[in-house]
Amino acid sequence: MTKKPIPRVRKPQIEVKEKLTLYVTLMVSATLCISVLAMVISFMLGLWAKEVDNAEIFKMISPAFSTLIGGMIGFLSGIKLMQNDDKSKSCKD
Repeated sequence: MTKKPIPRVRKPQIEVKEKLTLYVTLMVSATLCISVLAMVISFMLGLWAKEVDNAEIFKMISPAFSTLIGGMIGFLSGIKLMQNDDKSKSCKD
């Protein structure tokens, strides 16, 4: 009776493009979280500061907040949509 070698299952190798996409997505997500937290903290500090008019704080920060959120979400969705796009696939008529 001979023993057969146990076949080893290889872990799938992550391609460089997928790994890069993952790292970029994580960095953008972390940047978005840090930026949003900083803006929310400044909102909160501005609300309770007696020398600051609340309307002025919201006028200053609201456009930057909207632009940052919209840009980051657009960037993340663009990365995720293009993640599985392969240049070798083409539509031929």
